[in-house]
Formats: sequence, C-alpha cells, structure tokens
Amino acid sequence: MRPLLSNRLRFDTLSEAEILALAISSEEDDSRIYRNFASRLRADYPATSAMFMDMAAEEDRHRQSLIALYRIRFGPTIPLIRRAHVSGFYDRKPEWLLENLPMSRVREIVGEMEAEARIFYEKAAARVSDAELRRLLGDLAAAEAGHERRAGELAAEHLTEEAIAAEDQNEHRQFLLTWVQPGLAGLMDGSVSTLAPIFAAAFATGDTWNTFLVGLAASVGAGISMGFTEAASDDGELSGRGSPVKRGIASGVMTTVGGLGHALPYLIPHFWTATIIAVIVVFCELWAIAWIQNRYMNTPFWRATLQVVVGGGLVLAAGVLIGSQ
Repeated sequence: MRPLLSNRLRFDTLSEAEILALAISSEEDDSRIYRNFASRLRADYPATSAMFMDMAAEEDRHRQSLIALYRIRFGPTIPLIRRAHVSGFYDRKPEWLLENLPMSRVREIVGEMEAEARIFYEKAAARVSDAELRRLLGDLAAAEAGHERRAGELAAEHLTEEAIAAEDQNEHRQFLLTWVQPGLAGLMDGSVSTLAPIFAAAFATGDTWNTFLVGLAASVGAGISMGFTEAASDDGELSGRGSPVKRGIASGVMTTVGGLGHALPYLIPHFWTATIIAVIVVFCELWAIAWIQNRYMNTPFWRATLQVVVGGGLVLAAGVLIGSQ
C-alpha cells in the first residue's frame, strides 16, 4: 500500500526481505559516500580522508554480513529497494552540498549519518508487532550503534591534534582566499573609489538627494563591475582560491557595501549634517579596513594605514576640492 499523496512505499507494509534489502542498499550508499568524501579530501585533509576510507571499509563489512544473512533466509535474489522508495525513511544529504562546509561540520554530519540510521531502526522496531521483524530491526539498530562507536574510535586513531591543527590551518587559508581576500579587495575599492564622485557631487550641487543617487549608482555599478571581474579573472582550479562564483559574490557585495556606507547619510535632507556624518563613516570605514588587513591578511598595521587611511583621505580631499570649484 502507498500513501495517498505519495508514490513511496510505507515502511510498515514492507516484508522482512524488503527491510533487509533496504538495509543492504543503505550500507552500499553510505560506503560510497564515505569513499567519495575520502577521494575529495585526500589532497587537503589526508587524516580525515584516511578516517573516511576506514569507515567505508566498515560499511562494506556490515553490508557483506547483511547479504550473507539475506542469502540464508531468502535466497540469492535481493530486491532493489532504496531509501528514496520508502516514505518516512531518513534521507542522506547530496554529497555536493557538503563540499564547502567547514571540516568540523563535515565530521559532525558523518556522526549524524550513523546516528540517524540507529534511531530509525529503533523507532521502527518499537512500531512493529511481529516478533521476528522486531528482532531483526533491533539487531540493525545495534549494528548502527556499533558503527557510531567505531566512528569515534577511527576519529581518535586518525585525527590527532597535529592532524586536526594542520587541516584547520588549511581550512582557514581557504576561507581567506575564497571570501576574505576578494571581499576585502571589494570593500577597499568600494570605499575608496566612490569617495571622489560622492563628495564631488555633494559640494558641487549642495543637494543631498542627488548626491545619494550619485553614490547609489557609483556603488552598485562598482559592485557589479568588481563582482564580474573577480569571477572572470580566475576559475580557482590552478590558484586554489576556490569557487569563482563565491569570490565574485564576496567582491561585488562588499564593493557595494563600501560605497553605500558614505552614500546613505545623504538621505538626510540637511546638507552639512549629512556631510559630517558621511565623513565620520568614511573615517570608520578606512580604519576598519586597515584593521581587517592587519588581522586577516597579516599586513603590518603601518602599511595598512598608509595604503588605506592616507590613500582614502587623499581621494576624499580630491573629491571635495573638485566639487568646490
């Protein structure tokens, strides 16, 4: 019988043979997932990759035991039934969704995979009335609990403090290359490059609304330009800087934010109030950028100050001077 609003099978209608076949296919899927993780992580996270390979081998051994039990009880032909065929069965997240998660979160998800299987079998065993089926589900739950314990043992074996520290350092470096570096470049460009047109428009017109429109146009235009430039400049394959789409988003969004920071005060109708607030915002922006460079990019603070604060101050002065003519 199938649910009225779904074409998936109901778990409580499956036979023992179908439940055992479902367990076999689940072990096959998990083994494949672990091997794919290991392959993708081998270059950058060798310790975690080794752990996943051992976990895949564990899943293979459990699958072989389940197949042996099936052959004894039901014969050599195993029906094809998978998680996706059964209503209410736990789903595995697509592997590509896990590519860009922090490594610590990936390790947590692996533990959750084993826990989900155990919990499902325990709840299923509590719902059935057939004694033999209840025994089978209980055995499967116990097997999954063993997987969880073994996962912890494998983690302790492979993920030493030195290995985790090395992988965390690599993960931090990737975060800097993919998000911080292009985002910081965009923030600097948006903050500095829009200073001259915004303050030139402000002092040339004395009109806060038109100045805001100039700032909005300059910020959005610069953001679009920087985003596409960053994404098109490097596909990340050889440089290891990560996804061009992510870098483009980081650069484009932060460029726009950098320009809007000192454009938004001109929504205030009083010219000098808006201008004073905009200058204060610029001061805060430039020092914040200098701090970020020093904090995340290891740029000496005096050099960051010279590049950002002094350079930005000169651009601001140029805008005011040109607009006052």
